[in-house]
Amino acid sequence: MQDLQNQTFEYYKELYEKELKKNEELTEALVSAEQQRDDYKFHLDNIHNSLLWRVMYPFRICFSHVKNFFIRIKRYSSLKQLMKKIQSKIIERKAYKSYGTNSMPSIEEIKRQRETVFSKDITISILVPLYNTPEKFLREMIESVINQTYVKWELCLADGSDDAHKDVERICMEYVNKDAETAKAFGINKSRIVYKKLEKNLGISGNTNACLELATGEYIGLFDHDDLLHPEALYEYMKVICDEDADYIYCDETTFKGDSIDKMITLHFKPDFAIDNLRANNYICHFSVFSRKLLDKTGLFRSEFDGSQDHDLILRLTANAEKIVHVPRILYYWRSHAGSVASDINAKTYAIDAAKGAVAAHLSSQGFTDFKIESSRAFETIFRIRYHLIDKPLVSILIPNKDHVSDLRRCIDSITTKSSYENYEIIVIENNSVNEETFSYYETISKHPAIKVIKYEGEFNYSKINNLGAKEANGEYLILLNNDTEVVTRNWIEELLMYAQRDDVGAVGCMLYYEDYAIQHAGIVIGLGAHRTAGHTHYRMGKDNLGYMGRLCYAQNVSAVTGACMMTKKELYESVGGLDEEFKVALNDVDYCLRLRELGKLNVFTPFAELFHYESKSRGTDVTEEASKENADRYNKECELFRTRWKELLEKGDPYYNPNFSLDYSNYVLKGNPKGMVE
Repeated sequence: MQDLQNQTFEYYKELYEKELKKNEELTEALVSAEQQRDDYKFHLDNIHNSLLWRVMYPFRICFSHVKNFFIRIKRYSSLKQLMKKIQSKIIERKAYKSYGTNSMPSIEEIKRQRETVFSKDITISILVPLYNTPEKFLREMIESVINQTYVKWELCLADGSDDAHKDVERICMEYVNKDAETAKAFGINKSRIVYKKLEKNLGISGNTNACLELATGEYIGLFDHDDLLHPEALYEYMKVICDEDADYIYCDETTFKGDSIDKMITLHFKPDFAIDNLRANNYICHFSVFSRKLLDKTGLFRSEFDGSQDHDLILRLTANAEKIVHVPRILYYWRSHAGSVASDINAKTYAIDAAKGAVAAHLSSQGFTDFKIESSRAFETIFRIRYHLIDKPLVSILIPNKDHVSDLRRCIDSITTKSSYENYEIIVIENNSVNEETFSYYETISKHPAIKVIKYEGEFNYSKINNLGAKEANGEYLILLNNDTEVVTRNWIEELLMYAQRDDVGAVGCMLYYEDYAIQHAGIVIGLGAHRTAGHTHYRMGKDNLGYMGRLCYAQNVSAVTGACMMTKKELYESVGGLDEEFKVALNDVDYCLRLRELGKLNVFTPFAELFHYESKSRGTDVTEEASKENADRYNKECELFRTRWKELLEKGDPYYNPNFSLDYSNYVLKGNPKGMVE
């Protein structure tokens, strides 16, 4: 009898799990369809408002011109934004020139760097797999290593070229013999260039592993056969190896075309190490140098990931590294030419599958299961990762409110009608409302089993209000949510929770749009903006914008996210004392996120949870011409408190925002630095 009961239980359990999984799949499909619908609607709206549409319908022309005239007058601030954008582009184009040949060291600087005595005696072995390399590319690559201001290097060349490209061997041996003489000037009694002709081409991974067999250095660097190194690359790397005991180093890079590095296509200024960025996008890429001891733990390339072998290796190495250091300078020049990945990923379509496989292998090694990896709209090898929810815990949504019933109603209606996640409660924290309509609405929503209204008494203090709400919350997770928001993405709670459930994550924020789909929030950078406290990146960019290097298309680590919509564990919230009540209105959310960082937690922004944010309709913004002197004084006081408390962090700079970017603009504008150096 007991066996029968057990079998029956297992049968229905299995049936339930199948139905649950089916429901999740249907929800995902529905969300995907809704997102596609919204995208189509967005683009259709753009067409309907375009000049072409007006030309096609002459009877609308007059009306459109009159309407647009008044819109421009009304949106004078948008015109100012446009002028600021034009100004930023002018500054950026001037700065562009500083990262090519103008950044090369002078003869005096080369001499100084070559005479520098470092605290560690280290040889850096640079691995370059060769395969049918054109003579021009080969010579320029080798000479970029020979011209390094740090002279203790070893260039390891494993040649898998076919019989039609025997010149590769001839050219390499020419440099081997030549460097045997050059090296003597630096007290090195042998050629620093080591060459081996392989019996057959072993593929990218096999050829690189053959290079490693030639290497004797304490550190290993990976270098492509058609690219170039800045003369100071190894010198800069040696500085961080000696000063910071770095065991993994990478730098910024640029893609160029033609005969000159000054013909730059893209400048990639990277963040410091960010694991969620790396899982979604191999942003580290070039120029990776790492200790041989670290490599001994992981092994080099795995042939099953050819085409994305570097992404696989970087994920394995960084998972084991003790000190990862990013050098924020362009020290690597990636040549774009026909057939290269830099030119077109479709030149190596197998790289897409290999990249997904590399990320999947990494996630599995870190204990993740049942995840899904999809190419994003930005690029085939920039991924959206859907993590499996390990549980369906109660989520408490905290909404402070003072009157503005229409805003609150829209917010709550969007949660209750759109959310696919069912296990939530809504706590409205009433703060000094005066309208009878407000209290009437409270009575109505209080009848909902998942909604309750509590009362906060006292002057407006966003931190105190949310702290009170958190005390009343029963959920394992909290969502701080403004009353002037509206849910767009049906599975917004799941998208936040898939990150918040991780032990290494502190707070998770979403994509917030204004009513016209201009971006209001896509992550926060500390130090950004006129007050040098914190600001939103990609501010006012359009929904269809990919963002800097595709950053609007994947989940990533950021210093902070806005409290207008933020998920965090209640346990974490309580452990740091909630929001600091000295920050009555401004910067309390950023301060909270930075305190989580002090605990070693990551903060995550995901663009896949989307909401509208009709910003500050309830109380007005702090910094406007209409703001009262009292509000302005309070805002300045809170800014000063923030700058004082986080002085050291602000001086170091935001680790997820490259120091080559100006803090005056939100759209990743380069500093107008004539030497192209980090200040």
